[in-house]
Amino acid sequence: MGDNLVSRASGVLCLPAAWLLAGCAVGPDFHRPAAPAVSRATEKPLPAATLAVATAGGSAQRFVEGKDVAGDWWALFRSPRLTALIADALKQNPSLESARSTLRQAQEAALADKGAWFPNLSGTLNRTRQELSLAESGQTGTGFQTSGTTFSVYTAQLNVSYTFDVWGQTRRTVEAAQAQAEQQRFQLAGATTMLAANTATAAINAAGLAAEIAAEEALVKAERDLLNTVKRQFEDGAATGSDVATQEAQLANTEALLVPLQTQLAQTRDQLAAYLGRVPSEADIPAFALDELTLPGELPVSLPSQLVDQRPDIRASEAQLHTATAQVGVAISNRLPQLTLSALVGTAPATIGDAFTPGNGIWALTNQLLAPIFQGGTLVHQQHAAEAQARAAAANYRNTVVTAFQNVADVLTALQQDALALAANQEAERAAARSLELTRVQYGAGGVPYLSVLTAETQYQTAVIGLLKARTARYTDTVALYVALGGGWWHRNDVPPPPSLFSAGLMRS
Repeated sequence: MGDNLVSRASGVLCLPAAWLLAGCAVGPDFHRPAAPAVSRATEKPLPAATLAVATAGGSAQRFVEGKDVAGDWWALFRSPRLTALIADALKQNPSLESARSTLRQAQEAALADKGAWFPNLSGTLNRTRQELSLAESGQTGTGFQTSGTTFSVYTAQLNVSYTFDVWGQTRRTVEAAQAQAEQQRFQLAGATTMLAANTATAAINAAGLAAEIAAEEALVKAERDLLNTVKRQFEDGAATGSDVATQEAQLANTEALLVPLQTQLAQTRDQLAAYLGRVPSEADIPAFALDELTLPGELPVSLPSQLVDQRPDIRASEAQLHTATAQVGVAISNRLPQLTLSALVGTAPATIGDAFTPGNGIWALTNQLLAPIFQGGTLVHQQHAAEAQARAAAANYRNTVVTAFQNVADVLTALQQDALALAANQEAERAAARSLELTRVQYGAGGVPYLSVLTAETQYQTAVIGLLKARTARYTDTVALYVALGGGWWHRNDVPPPPSLFSAGLMRS
């Protein structure tokens, strides 16, 4: 068998590379859509900074166009406990672990499809024990001879087959699989960003709710003190029984307001436990306070060309469009002839010791051209379906981009309005506090009716809660801006890059 068979096998292995380089890929080539030709996300130009308010959480925030988004943007709030909480969530959240495994599955599927670029190589070793009848072996049974010829055959062969990628079907299939893996990669980036944002937002809301509860508890104490005053005045004949009953009702109403706030705080902490991948009883979540948070002084404002690269949802939608475009090429190539070359080389001796004896070698070379002739319209309609899917993916991409720009514009507008709302609520709280204080003094001196006190209490209560909500909104909307701009995932290592073909184990079956 020798060199002749080896040279034939080498020729078979080298042919596919030449055909692979010479082939063409049918179907449309994918090109990244251009970014929207706009200079800003908002309808009106942004101011240089938000309004500064002389109160806690009221510092001005400057808008810096083109500023990069930090990967650990949550550290800008300068709360070590918040930073540690988000780090734990990114490490332990089961949904994120599931997303990582889904990405790995898609990457391995893409690597599996790349195997079609290479010849299929397999080896077989068979031993056959066979008996021929007397007639089959050319003998006539005589005497006591009752069986024919018995013999063994050993067969060892190497099989090679390759389907030439003349129309680029393999390349389009691999292209689609790689795009699907990219889609999963950006979905993981989005899930990571959203988990960090949701954890930060829940912690900030918990701090805001705790502050509202503390404010309500202070109001309960003040109203209880006022009730004692009204009761004393009733005993002195300076107040009526109706005044006492009204103040008791006011106190009960304020105490009732504590219940939903306490429920919301408990549920928010339960949600934080879920983000950490723990049950509430084992979460051990620290208590957060608004005063421990620092409002970031500089806010990034990404350019439109940056935004389409940074937003994970846009990149995932782009990858989905890429997949659909490549699948059009696959559908077209399915309608074209496919050329396959198969070869085998081996030996078939009667004994294993004669495996390399001249004359026992075997080989075969097969060329096959398979062309679809009639499929009942299946292939043409599959192509039309793939083309329609590509058009739908293009429309979905445009919608994702528009929605992303709307999201950024909404958040930027909210940040400006948050500062204005904080200023208005601060002034309302100060005015209500002065009004309540004066009204209580006047009531104690018999200068105003009790109804004036009740009105002042209600106004102050509303103003206090409004101010706390305005403070909380500035922090949560700042978080929302970092998310709207992509979340800085490109600066972190929690989204693995695509594995290379060789590092993933090319020579494994």
